Amino acid sequence: MRKFQILLSLLLLTITVSAKSKDGWQALFNGKNLTGWHQLNGQAKYHVEKGEIVGTTVANTPNSFLATDINYGDFILELDLLVANEMNSGIQFRSISNPEVMNGRVHGYQCEVDPSARAWSGGIYDEARRGWLYTGELNPAAKPAFKLGEWNHYRIECVGSSIRTWVNGVPVAYVLDDMTSSGLIALQVHSIGKDVQPGQQIRWKNIRIKTTGLKATETADVFVVNLLPNTLCQAEKTQGWKMLFDGTTTTGWKAAGQDKFPSEGWKVEEGTMMAVAKVKGTDIVSEEKFSAFEFQFEFNFAEGANSGVKYFTGNGGPSIGLEYQVLDDKKHPDAKMGVVGNRTMASLYDLIPADKQDRFIKPAGQWNIGRIVVYPDNRIEHWLNGMKVVEYVRGSSIYKALVARSKYAEFKDFGMVKEAPIMLQYHQDQVQFRSLKIRKL
Repeated sequence: MRKFQILLSLLLLTITVSAKSKDGWQALFNGKNLTGWHQLNGQAKYHVEKGEIVGTTVANTPNSFLATDINYGDFILELDLLVANEMNSGIQFRSISNPEVMNGRVHGYQCEVDPSARAWSGGIYDEARRGWLYTGELNPAAKPAFKLGEWNHYRIECVGSSIRTWVNGVPVAYVLDDMTSSGLIALQVHSIGKDVQPGQQIRWKNIRIKTTGLKATETADVFVVNLLPNTLCQAEKTQGWKMLFDGTTTTGWKAAGQDKFPSEGWKVEEGTMMAVAKVKGTDIVSEEKFSAFEFQFEFNFAEGANSGVKYFTGNGGPSIGLEYQVLDDKKHPDAKMGVVGNRTMASLYDLIPADKQDRFIKPAGQWNIGRIVVYPDNRIEHWLNGMKVVEYVRGSSIYKALVARSKYAEFKDFGMVKEAPIMLQYHQDQVQFRSLKIRKL
């Protein structure tokens, strides 16, 4: 009888393992110990308790990471986590720890765990590399998904260049990027400040991964951050986006106030529309005009450069209009002119200063992501690297007062045309633009 029971148990175990294998899921945590994992960088405490991995903050130590022994490329990762306080944490994936790079500092993609009032849980941060790729501000509807003091179910999907996250079944982030194709998965315990009491904890359980039979989820249910230059994914196309620059030609663009593309000042180089420094150049505009729209663009400027993206031009001349400032705030003198910083990067030039933090500004030589949103009711927003930095209503009494005290006061109905092209400003400096994409609202 005893032998029969053992054989039955073994048979049931075999059936269970076989079912899991057919389903494609594999446990990354055995519920008993930390076999298959190793700790990197900081000295936070990790231990197993009641079938859960517990991470505990420790004073005077950098970020700590409990990492898998194996690297993973394409996968779906699911786990449950619980935080009963406002400690920051995250789940690293496709991350790297190489002794020859930053002394082994873990760097790469991170799915955010953010119990604070900011509520960016599920956002994607590029740890120790590029910073925020997908902030919670890009998908505010997902902010309430995370539950403080309760178990939260996380899902991270990486298939090729497609990276997506869900928190408790709510889609949060959608990024397309190809910087890292494989790497470690790691559970982060963030460092704490000197005034923070150590001993805060985060718990993880039910950690499993699937690496076969994968297909990228392409539903157009959230905003997409596409970091693959000059491309549109299927979800973006479904959302109505189209390219304004094909990455190889000047098709669809012409000199402001003219019928053809200028012979000097601009050239297409390495997938960018580049303003060539110190030649006889002119502003260029899209051949198509727009009224209510959402426009995305990436820009990369040389040290000390000045340029801009203009919209609703025409009242006062083909180059007179509202301007999203493109500027090297640290090196160009215009940053200190105007009023209260209203000529700095991403500002509504000479009218409204951009409310931005240094950590969301990329310096000369690095790519920034700009975004202009014009709603049908004349509400307008400027965004920089995932953060809204300017918001105003075109034609409102406040808008008119700002114009009246600006350099545009002499132009009647400044910025109030019904529709106009998108304009890239030539300002004698080298500036590159790419991934110019637009959709009508």
